[in-house]
Amino acid sequence: MSEAVSALDGVTFEGFAKVAETGLRGMITVRGDLASKEMMAAVKAATGAVLPAQRKVTSGDTGAVAWMSPDELLVVVDYDAANEAVATLTDALKGSHALVANVSDARAVFRLSGDSSRDVLAKLAPVDFSKDAFAAGDIRRSRIAQVPAAVWGNEDGSFEVICFRSVAQYVFDVLKVSAEVGGEVNHLG
Repeated sequence: MSEAVSALDGVTFEGFAKVAETGLRGMITVRGDLASKEMMAAVKAATGAVLPAQRKVTSGDTGAVAWMSPDELLVVVDYDAANEAVATLTDALKGSHALVANVSDARAVFRLSGDSSRDVLAKLAPVDFSKDAFAAGDIRRSRIAQVPAAVWGNEDGSFEVICFRSVAQYVFDVLKVSAEVGGEVNHLG
């Protein structure tokens, strides 16, 4: 069996903001009735987190849960714990109309950090990234330049950008160009 590797092997770039691939991450798509007791119990069992509100991310002892749509969540855990989390979710949702799929190897994640990281994102996505509109624990599904992506804010002021693995190089490249010294707009800070 081959060893799992991240899409871009931990590549980083430092401009007026830092762009870094975060490496392997366990990611599970869960679809179903987000208001059901079964879903609440399943998410709690797999991550220790409560269900997030619309466009929010919650964290628990063993993972995070992101609201993706009215019937979809993204469960994020350690890469090595993904299969166990899938089993926990599947067992807890047995008998419910639900889908649980391990999408870990189909995604790439980048961390964008630095005082002007909001400006980097604002250049690339049609989202209001001002501090009043986009805070820690917020998530948006949108586009980064020409490809679909999701962005969420972290407590330390950094951002996670999730995209399909097949476009990881493109996303890294556009984040890098947007973060190059000399391209500062100093608008959102």
